[in-house]
Amino acid sequence: MNLPAVAEKANNSQLEGKIIWHDLITDKPALTKKFYQELFGWQFEELTLAGGLFGKINYTLIRHNDKLIGGMIDQTKLQVEKDISQWVVLMSVKDINKAVNEVKSSGGTVFSPATDLGDRGRIAIVADPQGALLGFLQTKQGDPKDGKKIVEGDFLWNELWTKNVDKATEFYQRIAKYNVDDRNVESANTTDKKYRLLKTKNTPRVGILTNPVENLAPIWVSYLRIKDAKSLDALVAKVESLNGEILLAPQDRAIGGRVALIAGPSGAGIALQTWPEKAAPETALTTQAKGAM
Repeated sequence: MNLPAVAEKANNSQLEGKIIWHDLITDKPALTKKFYQELFGWQFEELTLAGGLFGKINYTLIRHNDKLIGGMIDQTKLQVEKDISQWVVLMSVKDINKAVNEVKSSGGTVFSPATDLGDRGRIAIVADPQGALLGFLQTKQGDPKDGKKIVEGDFLWNELWTKNVDKATEFYQRIAKYNVDDRNVESANTTDKKYRLLKTKNTPRVGILTNPVENLAPIWVSYLRIKDAKSLDALVAKVESLNGEILLAPQDRAIGGRVALIAGPSGAGIALQTWPEKAAPETALTTQAKGAM
């Protein structure tokens, strides 16, 4: 399979440790498209193989304002025994074979070994030692660059909710050259009183916190940017009418901003976060902790 590159233009940039793509696995593709189209104006483009000999392939590009932001996979066309609907983050790695071997040696699970996806590069789907699912991507044409404006409805930030923050940190530092930056978080709803940023070259890439939801398995959580509290409340008010579910109602946070957690028609959860339009997360996060519930 040949999939388009994740960067709009070919470049030589590899940003190790950055989440550079998001794929949605859904067992209700038609309802899912309507859900995100109505909420954020996302556009969906089904891919076909060159020449059309085999017809459509099981992959749909997701665009927002004509910009590529992710992909969608129809779970009903996969050979799976249970529902695996979820968002999957893809992390940039410089050496995917090394990253996969680190998963194996650390007690994680390799669901799909390194596979060539043409222009996109090489991908592997794994679970870290505590069970959080993610993908590794070694791009062929370069990673999306930092510092671009993130408009409302685009991906803003990514967090790992896990059982043991220190053990998770040790593992991911073997995947990418992360430095640790712990921030104090004043909130009664946090299990810890700190929020951990993992940085590369002093740029925040991901956050890690002790799982704030009881009995929830370790998981990577992605956030979409919402411009303000009024917009957030209005979006959440539409969720149930579009066959979605409100997992966490909008609430203010001690560290600033407002957050909600929703699920689409297939049950795949995603977070919504108010964030200043002028502030790119990789720069703004150097001065303020963010993301803990």
